[in-house]
Amino acid sequence: MKFNRIIVIVTDSVGAGAAPDAEKFGDKGADTYGHIDANVPLSVPNLRRLGLGRVAHIHAEATDVIGSYGLMQEISAGKDTTSGHWEFMGNPVENPFPTFPDAFPPDLLKAFTEKTGYGYIGNEIASGTEIIERLGPEHFRTGLPIVYTSADSVFQIAAHNDVIPLEELYRICDITRREVCVGPYEVGRIIARPFVGTQGHFVRTGDRRDYSRLPKRKMVFSYLSEAGYAVVGVGKIGDIYAHIGLTESYHTANNHEDMEALRTQLAVHRKDKGLLMANFVDFDSMYGHRRNVKGYADCLEAFDQELGQLLTEIHDDELLVITSDHGNDPTWHGTDHTRERVPLLVYSPALKASVDLGIRQTYADLGMTIMDNFGLTGLEFGTSFLSELR
Repeated sequence: MKFNRIIVIVTDSVGAGAAPDAEKFGDKGADTYGHIDANVPLSVPNLRRLGLGRVAHIHAEATDVIGSYGLMQEISAGKDTTSGHWEFMGNPVENPFPTFPDAFPPDLLKAFTEKTGYGYIGNEIASGTEIIERLGPEHFRTGLPIVYTSADSVFQIAAHNDVIPLEELYRICDITRREVCVGPYEVGRIIARPFVGTQGHFVRTGDRRDYSRLPKRKMVFSYLSEAGYAVVGVGKIGDIYAHIGLTESYHTANNHEDMEALRTQLAVHRKDKGLLMANFVDFDSMYGHRRNVKGYADCLEAFDQELGQLLTEIHDDELLVITSDHGNDPTWHGTDHTRERVPLLVYSPALKASVDLGIRQTYADLGMTIMDNFGLTGLEFGTSFLSELR
């Protein structure tokens, strides 16, 4: 075993250029990092130190690179959170999750009404912030949850805390996951979208919950936890993996809380052996889907500042990996994710050389590397890059 602990940070949606099959997804030419930097030149010195400038299309700066770097491309039939994360851990999604470009069909919503005991308003493809503002007054008047989807395979349910209490919203989502969105309607995620405030000032809270479908393959988390290692999830990680194989999970509301939780885990549980993984969601939910280039750039720079402190807290027996689960180019048409390669940045103070890890042919190389590090076998997909690190 080379490292006692592996820390994985997923910068949600921060892609590094169109994947070879991007045209199939309508994303030929998409480039999250490149197009942000072309509009708002990025100041991300710590990411550059890890090798970002070697793999992303950002303006050149003289930088001493201390990390190893590469790109990963997805083989899953999708470009969303679930397919990306599951592929990381050895479970590529071979058949795309169902999407609803014409909104949900009547029989699905009939089942929703019968199983949950609620009717609904909405049933459309919509921006989450826009739909709660537009339908919020009707939601208050009728007491009915707001139901909507997006280009992703999601069934989203929004409710104001004063109309449908948080725990009741979670109950509705749980029923929808287990009893409504099944068979041909088994979407990737059911998402609880609680909000607060008054008309004209409705705001979504940090109490979002994702209810993922169950994977059909055993993934890295289970192999690790069954072998006695700690598997700690921060942010959306627990929801994305349906809490399977996790030994601990810490819900957070934003990127800053993600970083604070990571640093706390490093400090308090320094002797733990295993995996510590966090998903930093603000890039995607706050700026990518909203096509806010400046906000996305600011978010990347804020993350980079906090990353600088984290790098000083990584020990020799720990390996840090930073990657992304898909792209979400804020300059692109529409509001959907974009099919892109993603950065692979790897660092430990114990490593003495900066290595070009090349283009990895599947995200599952990350999971296979984790398995290799802890001497475990069982995954069907991926090639470890552990022996390439120096």
